Amino acid sequence: MSAAPLPPFNREAKAKLTENPNPTFKYGQKVEATEDGERWSEGEKAGWTVIDTSKEEARKIYTLMISGIVPRPIAFVSSLSEDGTANLAPFSWFNQVTHSPPLISVSISQPTSGLKDTAHNIKTTKQFTVNIISEPFIENANITSLDSPANVSEWEISGLTKEPSIHVKAPRVKESAFSMECELFQAVDITHPDTGKQTGTLILGLVKYIHLRNDVLNERGTVDFAKLKPIGRLGDISYARVGDAFRLPRPEWAVEGEKIKEFLKTTQ
Repeated sequence: MSAAPLPPFNREAKAKLTENPNPTFKYGQKVEATEDGERWSEGEKAGWTVIDTSKEEARKIYTLMISGIVPRPIAFVSSLSEDGTANLAPFSWFNQVTHSPPLISVSISQPTSGLKDTAHNIKTTKQFTVNIISEPFIENANITSLDSPANVSEWEISGLTKEPSIHVKAPRVKESAFSMECELFQAVDITHPDTGKQTGTLILGLVKYIHLRNDVLNERGTVDFAKLKPIGRLGDISYARVGDAFRLPRPEWAVEGEKIKEFLKTTQ
C-alpha cells in the first residue's frame, strides 16, 4: 500500500520571531507547572528504551543518533584533489568549534573502501570551503550525495556555480549566501576502540575568509536567519526549514543574583 501523497511545499511560510514558550517563568518553577510542560511530563509514563551501544549494530546506532540529534546544520563542502579534480558533498555532522581562532568541525564517516574523496582531498591539499545550504537550492545540494562513479562530476549534475575563492584553491558555491574558506587546522582519525579500524575523520578547519551576501544581513551586520533560509538535517531522509524563532536572553548574575539568593533562602 503506497503512502499518502505529501502536501506541497509551503512557499508562503515566513520565519518570524515570537515570545518565548514560557514568558512567566520564575526561579525553580517545575516543568509541569505549565500546560505544555504538564503534557510533556506525562509522556514519561510510556517508559524508557535504553540502548547499550556496545551491544548494538553500528547502523542502528547511526539511525538513532541522527534522529535524536536534531536539527543539524549541514556543511556543503567543496574540495579539490591533488590533480585539481573538484568535489562537492554535504555533511551534517558539522558545527562551529571556537570563534578565536575561528574553527569549524566536519566529521566524515569512512566506508570500508577507504577515505571518502572529501576527507582525502582535505588531508592532502589542506584546503576546502564550507557553504551553507538555503531552501531555494536544497535539491541541487542533495543530488551531490549521489553514490556516483568517480568520473561523474557532482558540480555538473548539481547545476550549481563554482565561484573562485580568495585564499584557497577550492571554489565556493556561488548560490550560497554564507560561505567560509578554510585551511586544515587538524585532522583526527577516528578508530573504533574494539576493532581498531578507522571509521571516520574529524576535520577541524581554520576559517580564513567568510563570504556574506548583503541581502541576508540585518542592520547590525550579522546574518538574519529569516533571510538566509538555512536548511537543517533531521533523521532518515528528512530535512527541516527554520520556522518561528524566539529570543531568550542569557541571565546575568549581576542582574539576577540578589533575587536568586532570596529565592534560595525560601527553599531551605
